[in-house]
Amino acid sequence: MSNKMWGGRFGEGPDRIMEEINASIGFDQRFFAQDIRGSKAHAAMLAEKGIISREDADKIVAGLDAVLSEIEGGKFDFRRDLEDIHMNVESRLADLIGAAAGRLHTARSRNDQVATDFKLYIRDTLDHLDEQLRDFQLALVARAQEHAATIMPGFTHLQTAQPVTFGHHCLAYVEMAARDRGRLADARKRLNECPLGSAALAGTSFPIDRHMTAKALGFDAPTRNSLDAVSDRDFVLETLSAAAIAATHLSRLAEEIVIWSTPGFDFVRLPDSFTTGSSIMPQKRNPDAAELVRAKSGRVIGALTSLLIVMKGLPLAYSKDMQEDKEAAFDALDALSLSLAAMTGMVRTLTVNETAMRAAASRGFSTATDLADWLVRALGLPFRQAHHVTGALVAKAEKKGADLDALSLAEMQEVEPGITDEVYSVLGVDNSVASRTSFGGTAPENVREAAKRWGEALGQAGQ
Repeated sequence: MSNKMWGGRFGEGPDRIMEEINASIGFDQRFFAQDIRGSKAHAAMLAEKGIISREDADKIVAGLDAVLSEIEGGKFDFRRDLEDIHMNVESRLADLIGAAAGRLHTARSRNDQVATDFKLYIRDTLDHLDEQLRDFQLALVARAQEHAATIMPGFTHLQTAQPVTFGHHCLAYVEMAARDRGRLADARKRLNECPLGSAALAGTSFPIDRHMTAKALGFDAPTRNSLDAVSDRDFVLETLSAAAIAATHLSRLAEEIVIWSTPGFDFVRLPDSFTTGSSIMPQKRNPDAAELVRAKSGRVIGALTSLLIVMKGLPLAYSKDMQEDKEAAFDALDALSLSLAAMTGMVRTLTVNETAMRAAASRGFSTATDLADWLVRALGLPFRQAHHVTGALVAKAEKKGADLDALSLAEMQEVEPGITDEVYSVLGVDNSVASRTSFGGTAPENVREAAKRWGEALGQAGQ
């Protein structure tokens, strides 16, 4: 029996194993809305150019609307023997409208069709992710405004370094998310050229209007080279690259939440809605949501690596290897979307233990740099000498089992005779934080102003 899809070239249907490895309908069916949208634009263009009759085009569009309704209503029977979403839709269209359905595939191939569908899907996903990242930023800005003056330890090497504010810490992730949104926007801009009409690889002899279909589908222009158009997956790679960086940012915050919620830190407490208990230890509150966000970054990074490997050895133009571009991408973008939703929820609902944060910031000689800076300003010491003096004072305080501000003036003068009691004005964490007024610094007035700017910018950026 001749194969229904491939025509007279193949006399036998596919072997079961071949069908199993070749079919993509199990995952590419999520393209259904984009596939139907592209087909409607293609049919309208064919009619406009007189390549098919207006009557057939109207039948095709009405039939495609019926197919869309069936799929959305859960009444569509997806068939593995038809391989993919494109042939499933076209086959059902033929059932509904008859011979006119066969005219839809004029002047196109599944190669340009799938590239168009995937671009439309990625573009829709980018818009959704951008809105989620904006919501994440707004959640962080709200906490920054609330905690502009809440003192916590800033860390390097996960060792206490200098006092900062929790609001300042939140705004660091706002900046990261802004770069993530910029990368996604760049990817969207570059992908917004329409492959439809490139056909299999060489274009078509039919007098089509590719600018018409590009405009109808919201693209800026048609792609300029048919070979590149059907074999390009840069738009997926670029999206996954941006997604991997965004997932890494979420993973870093997730790691901090895991650490901060331990009894050793006790900086934050997650609500019941984002924690789980233990089957054996009744006292446990496990930060599972944060841990899963941390883990899902690996799925996103893995998807990028997987597709890079798929594409690295492919000659022009299309090869079936490129069917492996979808599952990992779908999984990665789903994982990022879920991670963003979970992280935004955690940021909005976690409880901040200001007392524990402040106590931790007051330990570990976190104002040592303030002391060194004071020695430079007040006594005119070269910074390297001031650094040495401060190190000696830290050693003295450590031996005494006290912090720097617990050293007496006489004890300090044993190390540097020029020190006066003015030094105590820079040793408290409040004074330390308040003094960091340089642009981008942690001073509460800076944080409030930055949070205000971000709030205004994000409000204006809302779509």
